[in-house]
Amino acid sequence: MSAPLGPAAHPLRARRSWYVYDWANSAYVTTTQTVLFAPYLTVLARRAACGPVTAGCTRTLDVLGVGVAPGSLALYTTTLATLLSALLLPFVGALADRVRRRSHLLGAFAWPGAVAATAMVALGGDRWELGVLLALVATVSLTASSVVNDALLCDVAAPAERDAVSSRGWAAGYLAGFALLALNLAVVSSPGALGLDEEGAVRLSLASAGLWWGVFTFVPVLGLRHLPARAATAQALDAGRGPLAPVRQLVRTLRGLRRYPQALRFLLAYLVFNDGIQTVVAAASVYGQEELGFGATQLIATVLLVQGVAFGGALLFGRLARRFGAQRSVLGGLVLWSVVVLLAFAVPRGAFGAWLALAVLIGLVLGGTQALARSMFSRLVPVGAEAEYFGLYQAGERGTSWLGTLVFGLVAQVSGSYRPALVALLAFFVVGGVLLARVDTAAGARDAGQG
Repeated sequence: MSAPLGPAAHPLRARRSWYVYDWANSAYVTTTQTVLFAPYLTVLARRAACGPVTAGCTRTLDVLGVGVAPGSLALYTTTLATLLSALLLPFVGALADRVRRRSHLLGAFAWPGAVAATAMVALGGDRWELGVLLALVATVSLTASSVVNDALLCDVAAPAERDAVSSRGWAAGYLAGFALLALNLAVVSSPGALGLDEEGAVRLSLASAGLWWGVFTFVPVLGLRHLPARAATAQALDAGRGPLAPVRQLVRTLRGLRRYPQALRFLLAYLVFNDGIQTVVAAASVYGQEELGFGATQLIATVLLVQGVAFGGALLFGRLARRFGAQRSVLGGLVLWSVVVLLAFAVPRGAFGAWLALAVLIGLVLGGTQALARSMFSRLVPVGAEAEYFGLYQAGERGTSWLGTLVFGLVAQVSGSYRPALVALLAFFVVGGVLLARVDTAAGARDAGQG
């Protein structure tokens, strides 16, 4: 089994190369996944179902013999991509632990997604089928490459350095997301300045996110190629060779999970509190629009503010972890998330200033809690099986990410208001915090051989 390398073996240049993958993919996530793709796919789907005149149309799309409302197509696409990722990511992790140079595998997973994202420039008319296909490829590629990138954190930083390194990576991602989204919103807001119509501006913006992702991925792939080649791990040797070897390796890892109880406790805690975080983020736009009466321009400004503040928030939490430890810092972040929920409940309708103040608080805790969760987990996973465990980390996150939205939707339906639905999400932060407090990180690091 390979031993963790010390910081002297990892020059600053390698870490800077690693930061750039967060910079590369986060711009795609913000511009395409968060803001532009779902509304545009809905436009294409409505046009396919209703023809040129879509106002008042209630027709459905025929998707494999099933009638699908055009407004639901983007949600179903996201759900399908999430399920595919949850099924594939454990095997991606097993494969990443067998290769000698993970940076090569990072490019192999990232570039097909970047190509698919760039190809969204070809959308238009009523080509919703192409949009669904490209979104599936891009999303699965993104999540697979993220598993490899998370495992690379263990290759570029010693355990004591990972809080700061992970936080800087997240900060770089939020800065990139802010920069490209601001540029693309200028394009979409004034398409005539470039001789485009509104849809042409959206397609250009979608393509720019894919190009950004693909071009900047060259930096970590090339910059990390000089990392020492990884020796075969015990799990890989036991699994043998052949196309089914990663599957056999994954089975052995799952059977051995009981030897790492702290990693399991953390994983359970993360699945609970991260579901709360993701639901708050996903529900923010509908809450702001339907409950507080804000328009599209105000909501887009909110997204930009969150992205900008999250850059500083990730760095701030990295410093807090240096002083108080990652576990206490994440627990403090969960307390702040609970405060966010309670304050959002109290924001009066139309109070945009209070809403923006809340967005600042969200930005402060958003990047920090996720960055430190990644670095904390990296110290609990066994040496030589980092990618496999990060595959389980990402797969579990996607396999449970529907629970928060289900609770939010059910409470909103029963109560007739989004306010009590938002308060119901407090349970995820409270339960997740209680579970996280029970994790013994020192014992977990010793069990995992992380020092």
